[in-house]
Amino acid sequence: MFSIPEQFSNATKANFEAQFAIFSTLTNKAFEGVEKFVDLNLTAAKASLEETSATTKQLLAAKDPQEFFSLATAQAQPNAEKTIAYGRHLATIASTTGAEFSKAAENQIAETNRKVISLVDEVSKNAPAGSENAVALFKSAIGNATAGYEQFTKTAKQAVESLETNVNAAVSQFNAAAAKVTPKK
Repeated sequence: MFSIPEQFSNATKANFEAQFAIFSTLTNKAFEGVEKFVDLNLTAAKASLEETSATTKQLLAAKDPQEFFSLATAQAQPNAEKTIAYGRHLATIASTTGAEFSKAAENQIAETNRKVISLVDEVSKNAPAGSENAVALFKSAIGNATAGYEQFTKTAKQAVESLETNVNAAVSQFNAAAAKVTPKK
């Protein structure tokens, strides 16, 4: 049987280790997201450079202004579609990284709560007589903090879903507008 100071010391050490673990996990997730973002941008820049070069050659080979403007106009739809695809890919990276952050944080917080409740239960078994109200109050505070976190998590998830819905609606509106403006081949 451990004394109360030893239990708190062990709990503090475990909490520090848990905080370091979540920090490491979140840092790794952030770097993965940045890596995907950089890869997307490098791929897009390379493709854009190649396409711009090919388009410039076509435009310079135009025999008259009408052919020049016809070629330039023909590039509008593919460019709009590529821009939309880029935006969707970027949104997917952000959404996936955010979901991984949330999942890692939720798992860590659930584990920390479990450990704190276990510690409180263990300490309350050895608590002196008359401290039942203080233990109950502490357990209630932990329960309230957990409920508050769950509500915050629920609200954050709703905000992310709302953002995704708004982005999809904006992309759809942009597609519709681009389709109206761009001449058909």
